[in-house]
Amino acid sequence: MTAHAITSLDQLAALYPNPVAPASIHKEIDHVDANYAALIAASPFFVLATNGPEGLDCSPRGDQPGFVTVRDAKTLLIPDRKGNNRLDSLKNILFDPRIGMLFLIPGYGETLRVNGVATLSDDPELCGRFAMAGKLPACVIVVTVESVYFQCSRAIVRAELWNAARHVDKPSVPSAGTILRDITARHAAIETFDGEAYDKALPERVRATLY
Repeated sequence: MTAHAITSLDQLAALYPNPVAPASIHKEIDHVDANYAALIAASPFFVLATNGPEGLDCSPRGDQPGFVTVRDAKTLLIPDRKGNNRLDSLKNILFDPRIGMLFLIPGYGETLRVNGVATLSDDPELCGRFAMAGKLPACVIVVTVESVYFQCSRAIVRAELWNAARHVDKPSVPSAGTILRDITARHAAIETFDGEAYDKALPERVRATLY
């Protein structure tokens, strides 16, 4: 522990002496109203935070805007689309149903935060509501909403997240194939990984396995 480690609420309060703005409190409600429902309907992407026996997990979820359905003011329905089958989020939900969600809307400064508890359902009728490209989700995440509030735009503005001119030049960062090649190269028991072939096949594999 360093001499400057913050270990108490009093220390934290001393660093942030300004009172909480009233709007920061009033914006939080325990249900999805018409305005918050409109934001969810406009969002094609959210991040799902869960907790499990092996620790925390944060997973990206995305589809066409409106893929998260507001069944009623206290309930959200989320189809679990095809992924890597690690099932980190789903296993965590079975262990601890508490979840956090952060919705993003391209071009919109504010984000939306939803906290609640989740269950998993493979009800055929429910899954049938979310068919895409002739395929059904394996299950649907049913979220009972406990709190909803928007987050101000400062983080998005500072990051210039929606500024196309700031988009990364892909060759300037490691590709998925490069990452896998270099990691597997450290393990003698794993045969040599062809990162270039992986990168070449990846776009078509993603397109073919979206649903």
